[in-house]
Amino acid sequence: MFNISAFLDNHMLRFPAKTALIHPKSNRAYTYDDLYHLSGSLATALSELDLSPGDRVILYLDSSPEYLISYFAIWRAGLVAVPTNIVYRKEELTYVARNSGAKLLISSVNSQSITRPVKDLCPSLKHIIEVGGEGKNSWEMLTCSHSPARPVPCTPDKVCQIQYTSGTTGRPKGAMLTHYGWLAALQAEEEALLLTCNDIYLGIYPMAHVGISWGLSVLRAGGTYVIMGRYNPEEYINLTRDYQITVLAGMPPVIHALTETPQGTEDNFTSVRRIISGGGPMHSLTWKKFFERFKIPIINAYGLSETIVLGCGTVIRPEDYQDADEYNSVGKPIGYAEVKIVDIADHSRELMSPDHGEIALRGPGVALGYWNMPEETKKVFLEDGWFLTGDIGYIDSNGMLVITDRKKDMIIMSGWKVYPTEVENVLINHPKIADVAIFGCPDEEKGEIPAAAVVLRDENDTLKPDELTEWCREFLAGYKIPRRLMILNQLPRVGGWKLLRKELRDSLCS
Repeated sequence: MFNISAFLDNHMLRFPAKTALIHPKSNRAYTYDDLYHLSGSLATALSELDLSPGDRVILYLDSSPEYLISYFAIWRAGLVAVPTNIVYRKEELTYVARNSGAKLLISSVNSQSITRPVKDLCPSLKHIIEVGGEGKNSWEMLTCSHSPARPVPCTPDKVCQIQYTSGTTGRPKGAMLTHYGWLAALQAEEEALLLTCNDIYLGIYPMAHVGISWGLSVLRAGGTYVIMGRYNPEEYINLTRDYQITVLAGMPPVIHALTETPQGTEDNFTSVRRIISGGGPMHSLTWKKFFERFKIPIINAYGLSETIVLGCGTVIRPEDYQDADEYNSVGKPIGYAEVKIVDIADHSRELMSPDHGEIALRGPGVALGYWNMPEETKKVFLEDGWFLTGDIGYIDSNGMLVITDRKKDMIIMSGWKVYPTEVENVLINHPKIADVAIFGCPDEEKGEIPAAAVVLRDENDTLKPDELTEWCREFLAGYKIPRRLMILNQLPRVGGWKLLRKELRDSLCS
């Protein structure tokens, strides 16, 4: 019996006055004693509401100390965190609230135009706690008006988080993550980064994303987590220099941008010993150029929402560079992870190097399945514990995993996953559009960008990109909106129904 949040209790005793969390935007800093008492007080307050262990709590905040402290409070109370991104619109948040059956939503007073209508649409949603609110049920009051209780003891396989991701059906799926999975993730990431209590980490990943695990692993090691709410290139460089960052969060577009900076920029990075990359393919030329110029090893990681990143995944470390297949590899399994390649048509048949097939993962970080989706769960979570990732790759002669393609049509732009069907379902309702296909076009900076090919209802009509963007903004988060628009007479389909996205990519992405 244990609770993943219990390490805060130990750190509070070990070094209570040490700075754990820094939020430069608001000029706030928190010690480990602060994190313990604030999250503990909120956890006690949550237990006094009509909530029981296992009930779901939605987080709908910008990346901030309040988001992280609420995470710890939810876990400490034995509840289930349901992180969502502040860029979600009403329809997206309503779906998550209904699907999860959440009873509580923690948000900001500035988000009332979205959260209040969502509460009215979701009978199970009984409470909203607001950051910046007033009265005894405001977030600020609840984090200072109660004494911290001990973490609620949980079995290792107790679900502590529902992480929503999407599939090719366009319906978001909630991966059920456990206390045991989080333990495996934090240990593996500590190992990958060789973390100590002296490390200072600059985090740029949205706290709604499982990439928050890197920041939590730094806290687990007793280090300091510097929160950068939204990535800005100049601020990123300045924060790295000013706070003497030792471990940097990164992703392919960020690393690419650094290679394009003026000579001398690298002087701001002398304290950095590791930079993380994940969330999308790292182009080998960018990787090589960055390493040769900045002399900072890129910790190229492979994991998914369903595996809490390195809770079950692979990573390349500096000692692997000599076998890194010319900067193409995502490395070897870490922690307790197992990796194999299976035949796409027959998942029971394992393929040997160098045959390409679907990547399968097994280990304690793998989710229990998808919340309330037994059929979707059966498709990818196999009975013997293997999880089918939908990614295609091979294991080279040095035992390194190389990803070559994706079985799904998912688009990854700057680490964000865009699912074509979800966007198509919005665009097909536009009065001028008769048919639509969303696909990814390669982009040197962002990895990929979503593009839209549409067939108009009236061949004499016109549709401008700005018009399409405005339509999408009402229903979709900004990163899901197509960056390119092509008008076609018809879409390529097999037998008149099966869309050929690859043909669109090949012909229109030049």
